[in-house]
Amino acid sequence: MTGYGKQVAESARRKYTIEIRTLNSKTQDVNLRVPGSLKDRELDIRTMIGKGLERGKIDILLSYEDKTLAGSLKLNKPVALQYYEVIKQLAEATNEPVPTDVLSIVVKMPDVLVSGDEEVDKQEWSIVSQGFADAIAAVDQFRIQEGALLKREFVDRVTLIKQLLTEVEPFEQERMSRIRERILSSLNNQVSDLQVDMNRLEQELIYYIEKLDITEEKVRLKNNCDYFLETLDEESSSGKKLGFISQEIGREINTLGSKANDSQLQRIVVLMKDELEKIKEQLFNIL
Repeated sequence: MTGYGKQVAESARRKYTIEIRTLNSKTQDVNLRVPGSLKDRELDIRTMIGKGLERGKIDILLSYEDKTLAGSLKLNKPVALQYYEVIKQLAEATNEPVPTDVLSIVVKMPDVLVSGDEEVDKQEWSIVSQGFADAIAAVDQFRIQEGALLKREFVDRVTLIKQLLTEVEPFEQERMSRIRERILSSLNNQVSDLQVDMNRLEQELIYYIEKLDITEEKVRLKNNCDYFLETLDEESSSGKKLGFISQEIGREINTLGSKANDSQLQRIVVLMKDELEKIKEQLFNIL
């Protein structure tokens, strides 16, 4: 399920920005990007995410801005002095004076000015962790809102399938009568000059028609639709379970189609399949 949460947390020396984006996935897959000063807190962050967000592809970006320039860069004094000595020795070796702007040259050399990242102390981490908690809550709220919209769509589509199922009944008895008449008419045309045991023929007709009976499929389809709606109201994550139930609904609809032997019933079956496909598409977006 998609989700997004952003939170800004500020300490005396830094302003932290926390962004969390999620997509639905069968497992929990966390992609975490944090500054070097917080590398030792990665396990703590992953633990918070694991407890706060149930499965999904989760991208986390933690960045910060120092509030003072002094906190962002530091002079690597030993390296700077080494560069200075090298420049001085080179000047002596070539009988050239030491450049008057030697300091500006030195500070531009690699590794002279380094990032001022400092390990985050307990007080600083407390601020950052609270920011994470707030960002996770925002993602969870985002998911809840999206889930409410998806639930409404699922209810509408399953209810429509059940409504279509009630439309099967008016055609059902007519269908049986038409099938029986068609078989008898065909037999009369093909074997009119033969004697037929009508009792045996009637038994065979009853057996054949019973094979086309869709009463059980209708009952199971209705029960599966009801079970789908009941599962939607469960508190726990039900995405996988709904997926299994939708497969059972599809199986019953397909059986109805194979037994229909009637253009009107086939039309209803096609409409049911269309609604079920739309349900399956959205099932990929829930946990």
